[in-house]
Amino acid sequence: MHDKLVVAAYCRVSTDKEDQINSLESQKSYFNDYITHHTGWELAEVYYDEGMSGTSTKKRLGFNRMVTDAENGKFHLILTKEVSRFARNTVDTLKFTRRLNEIGIGVIFTLDNIDTRFEDGELRLTLMSSIAQEESRKTSERVKWGQKRRMEQGVVFGRDMLGYAVKNGKLIVNPEEALTVQLIYHKFLNEGKGTHVIARELYEAGIQSKRSKEWSNSVVLRILRNEKYVGDLLQQKTYTPNFLSHAKKYNRGNREVVYIKNHHERIIDRGMWDNVQNELMLRSGRFSEKTKYSNRYWCSGKIICGECGGRFVSRTKRQKNGLYKAWRCNNYAKYGKEKNDRFGHRIGCKSHAVNDKVLLSCISHVLKNIPINRNRIISELVQDIQVLSPAEGNIDTNKLIKEIEQIKDKKKKAIRLMLENIISKEDLKLTLDGYNAEVKSLLEQVEEAKNKKRYQSEKIEKYIDELRKILDFESEQEKICEEMTDKIIVFSNKVVQVYLKNIPFLIKLHYSKSGRSGGFRVRIDKMEIV
Repeated sequence: MHDKLVVAAYCRVSTDKEDQINSLESQKSYFNDYITHHTGWELAEVYYDEGMSGTSTKKRLGFNRMVTDAENGKFHLILTKEVSRFARNTVDTLKFTRRLNEIGIGVIFTLDNIDTRFEDGELRLTLMSSIAQEESRKTSERVKWGQKRRMEQGVVFGRDMLGYAVKNGKLIVNPEEALTVQLIYHKFLNEGKGTHVIARELYEAGIQSKRSKEWSNSVVLRILRNEKYVGDLLQQKTYTPNFLSHAKKYNRGNREVVYIKNHHERIIDRGMWDNVQNELMLRSGRFSEKTKYSNRYWCSGKIICGECGGRFVSRTKRQKNGLYKAWRCNNYAKYGKEKNDRFGHRIGCKSHAVNDKVLLSCISHVLKNIPINRNRIISELVQDIQVLSPAEGNIDTNKLIKEIEQIKDKKKKAIRLMLENIISKEDLKLTLDGYNAEVKSLLEQVEEAKNKKRYQSEKIEKYIDELRKILDFESEQEKICEEMTDKIIVFSNKVVQVYLKNIPFLIKLHYSKSGRSGGFRVRIDKMEIV
C-alpha cells in the first residue's frame, strides 16, 4: 500500500508574454516546494498551460492531461491557486470538480480557501466560479471597447494579405505582390476572364498565393471584393458573440462596422475598383438566371467545343425507344455550320453533336483506367470515417472490467467482516445482493459495448464494399462522373479530351459506334500529366 497522499498541482497563465511566463515559473516552483515539504504528501506532477484562456478547457492540453491522469489513478488530490486559474467558466468548473469527486479526487483552491472534499465546497465553488466568469465577461467587454476605439483611429487589426504587410497597425504595400493583385484585376475586367480561369492561369504561371494556399475561384473572388486594395479599410467583418466559446461569426449586420475611406496607399485605382464591383454584380446576375438550367445534367457547363471554343448545350428529343439526349456546340445551335455572315464575320461551327451516352462512356472508361491506388484511398477514407464517427457509446470495456474486479474485492472484504462478527449475516446478504446487482449491470454494459463494436465493424465492412464498387466504376454513374469531371473538350473527329478534378492527367480518347446495337467503343489514345 502507498503510505503517502500523492498530490498534483495545476497552474495557468493566459498569455505568453515574458512577465506571465515568469509568473508561471513562480507558480510551478511554489507548488513543487509546497507539496514536497508537506508532511505525508508526495508530488505527482505540476501540470500547466501557458498562453491559454481560462474560459474554455478544450485547448488546454496540460489541464486535459491532468484529468486523464486523475482518471487513471496517478494521484489523489489536486492543488491550484484559485478558481480563476482552474477555469473562468462556471459550467466547466463544476463539471470537472464533480467528475473528479466521483473518482475520489478532491481539488483545493489555496487562495480561495476551498476544498471540494468538504460538504460546503461545491456551494462556495459555485459562487467563486460565477464571480470569475463575470470578471471574464467584463474583461472581454473592455477589450472589445478598446479595440473598437483603436479601429476608429485607423489602427489595423489582422494579418498580412496579398499585396500588404501589417506592421504596427498599418498596411504597408508589398510591391512584388501588388503586381499580382493588379494582374488579377486586369484579367477580370479588361480580358473578361472568370475567377476559375484566372486561378488556373496564376497556378500555371507559377505565381505564389499568400500563406501557401492554392489558387481557387474563391481566393480570386475575395481579392476582387476586398476594399483594402482601393485604399479603404473595413473592420469588424467578424465578431465573437460568446466570450466563453471564442467562436467567431461573420458580421452580417449584427455589429456596427468601422469603415475608413482613403485610409492607406491603394494598389487599385478607384475607377477600376468601381468597374470591377459593377462587373461582379452583372456576372452574378447572369449566373443566377442560368442556375436552374445549368445544373440540370451531370456535365452541364463542362463541355467545350474543340473547334471554336464555344460551350456545348443540351439538346433533347423524344423517340420511339425513349428520350434521346445529345450535346451540341452553342455556336452551331445558333448559326448552323461554319460560314461568313453578311458583314464578313465568321459564325457557326463545324463540330458535330455528341450523344450523352458517349460522353458518359468516355468518362467511365477514363475513371476505370486512371492510375490510382484504390486500396490506399479506401484505407484513408475508412480512417477518416472512424475519426469523425467513433463507435456509438464509446464505452471503455477495460474500465468496466476493472470496476467488476473492484466489486469482487469488496465482496471478499464484506465476507471477512461477517466472519469477524463485525457485520451480521443479514447485513452481508444485503451487501452482497447490492454488489451482485452492480456486477450484473456492469456485465450487461460490457456485452452491450461488444455488440456495438461488432455492429460498428459490420458497418465499416459494408462501407468498404460500397467504396470498392464506386472506385471500380462498374457502372456509368452520372453523379460520380459529375463529381470527378472538371472539363471535357470535344473535337469533330470523334476525339475527346478529359480533365479530371484534382487529378493532374489529360486523357485523350477516341470513340466509335460498335455495330447496330447502338453501343459505343472507347479507347484511350493518350494519358499525360498536365
